[in-house]
Amino acid sequence: MNRWLALLPLVVVVALAALFIGWSLKRDPAFKPDAMVGQPIPETVLPMLTGDTAGPGNLDLKTAGVGRPMLVNVFASWCAPCRLEHPKLLALKARGIAVVGVAYKDEPVATRAFLDELGDPYSMVLVDHEGRAGLDLGISGVPETFAVDAMGRITAKQSGPLLNDADIERLVASMQAPPRPAPGEKSH
Repeated sequence: MNRWLALLPLVVVVALAALFIGWSLKRDPAFKPDAMVGQPIPETVLPMLTGDTAGPGNLDLKTAGVGRPMLVNVFASWCAPCRLEHPKLLALKARGIAVVGVAYKDEPVATRAFLDELGDPYSMVLVDHEGRAGLDLGISGVPETFAVDAMGRITAKQSGPLLNDADIERLVASMQAPPRPAPGEKSH
């Protein structure tokens, strides 16, 4: 009996190794946290923040950009890193860059107080009280920012606060569509 007890740790280690190897072989190596990059932005319908209430109007993420490039910033009033990135979002607004806010799992009254205190950098704010857009976008937390081109395709993503100017410029540059030749014109 003691001999079997002495072998038990070895059996457990071998079983765990087999499980790890099996998991490694089945996992998708193409999976990455930025899985939405290159995909169309989800058509998640959310109420718009009106004053300090959600609605009455609704809008989906895809049409929020109205056929123009935009950044979609998922934020919350209770999020400390969201406060840190806020001045950078205000600077983007001053540059004329459309930023659509998605208030993630936040109360509309708290969202409005947050924006009144720090300034409103958003062209519009959609209320994601239940976290539907967060699930559709595959976020891992707030803040997260998605660059979306005029065709509604996600071109880049930033997980965490926008604090580094190089990250901001990467997002802005990615959402600008390359020039396309006019019909009948050849590209160079």
